[in-house]
Formats: sequence, structure tokens, C-alpha cells
Amino acid sequence: MGMFKRANEAESAGQAGERADLSILLLQGENMIEQLGHAHMSWGLGSADRWDLDQTTGIITWTFPDKTATAPAQILGSFSPGSGSWLWAWANKSILPDMSRDARSFRDWAEDNGHPALAQPKIEADEKAAATLVALAVRVTEATGYYRGPGGNSAVIITFGPVTLTAADGSVSNFNINID
Repeated sequence: MGMFKRANEAESAGQAGERADLSILLLQGENMIEQLGHAHMSWGLGSADRWDLDQTTGIITWTFPDKTATAPAQILGSFSPGSGSWLWAWANKSILPDMSRDARSFRDWAEDNGHPALAQPKIEADEKAAATLVALAVRVTEATGYYRGPGGNSAVIITFGPVTLTAADGSVSNFNINID
């Protein structure tokens, strides 16, 4: 993906500064994803028997043998390894507008901060470039949860908020992460 390759030619100080700022955000986003993943594994993220996303309620549900976990969710986009592309949620007609607020927020940030290539509806992307887009979006939107939902030909990338855990006996607990 060209927007993440280093330029071979000389660049202005402004361009170097913008790339450095983007590099810092990328490192912060990768760190956030790692920390969020470790924290959410404590209640079982990544080990559920199944997951569902209801676009009309905006709730993601993970089902386990002994509990369910639910959280308010947003769709960032989808990555298709077969076609080598990333599609932002706001550009996907099958995603309800309320489910793409985080994706629109990132698009607006990218446009406002001089990164129009990041705000294109569909972006040529391999696995690494898609991971870069996700890390930047997680950081910019300050997401408190991140899930890569497996699918047939593509993976849907979801951010989520506070998690409600409901045990088989009906007891309820909450899991929340605050980003400072």
C-alpha cells in the first residue's frame, strides 16, 4: 500500500513531520490493541463458541457455554485478503449508518489532519496494511475494545465499549476499560 511506503525522494520538513506523527499514532494504536486484547482475554474474548452482531441494536454478543458477553459496538470496516482490499464501514451500503460512527470519525480525522489517502472508501491493502489502518483507527477513536470477526471471504473489524457478562445463573457483572 503506497501510502505507508517510505519515499525515495527528498521530502519537506512538513511531510517528514506528518509521517512521524502518523508513526507515533501507529505505535500507540498497536500498543492499545495489544493491551486491550490482553485485558479482554480475562473475560474470554477470542474463545467464544460464537459471536453475533445486531446492527439494529448496535450490540455485539459472544456466547460461551457458561455465559454471554455483550457490548455496544461499531464497525470500522472489513478486510478481504482475497481481493487485497479494505472497505471502510461508512462506504459499505450493507452497514447501517449508526454502526459506522467510529469509521466516519476516523475519516473526518484523516481529512482534517492532511491524510486524505486514509479517508478513501476502499483502499488496496494486504494483511499488514489492514492492521495499520485498524491500529490507527483504534488509536484515533480511543476504542476500548477491538474484535476481528471471522467471516467467509473477509473479516469484519469491530470496536466495542463496556462489556456486560451474564452468567448461566443470571448474575451480571461489567467489564470496562478507560482510556486516558
